[in-house]
Amino acid sequence: MPDALRQRVALMAAALWWGSLTTIGFLVVPMLFAQMGSPPVAGAMAAKLFSAQTWGTLALGLLLLMTLQPNEPDTRMERSSLAIGLVALGMLLALLVEFAISPRIVSARSTGGDLRLWHGLGSAMYFGQWACSLALFWRLSRIPSSD
Repeated sequence: MPDALRQRVALMAAALWWGSLTTIGFLVVPMLFAQMGSPPVAGAMAAKLFSAQTWGTLALGLLLLMTLQPNEPDTRMERSSLAIGLVALGMLLALLVEFAISPRIVSARSTGGDLRLWHGLGSAMYFGQWACSLALFWRLSRIPSSD
């Protein structure tokens, strides 16, 4: 794949990743809780949305990992390594929320466990994904200097 096309695909994937995290986490889920009469119903719907977001993150992450690999080793490798690290960290956080935190939130709701702790940890990890996607999107959308 030509470098220009790889850069465009990577930029579009990063934009979609950041935009989907932003839309679901900062717009749709708060609206669910504000508009639905029952917090448990809103919470169940939010859990489904966050799960779908996890799978979207993994798909976009794989696409990003494929497009961020440099064709030839050169000075861009340092920049590629940081970008790949951001993607890998975002994917790891998504997997941790999906398979380690979400089950504990569900369990805490039904057993009276420490819901605040698990919800806070899940929110922090979601924000971490958002920060990774923003940093990647920012890096990929840089305008090259004309030096």
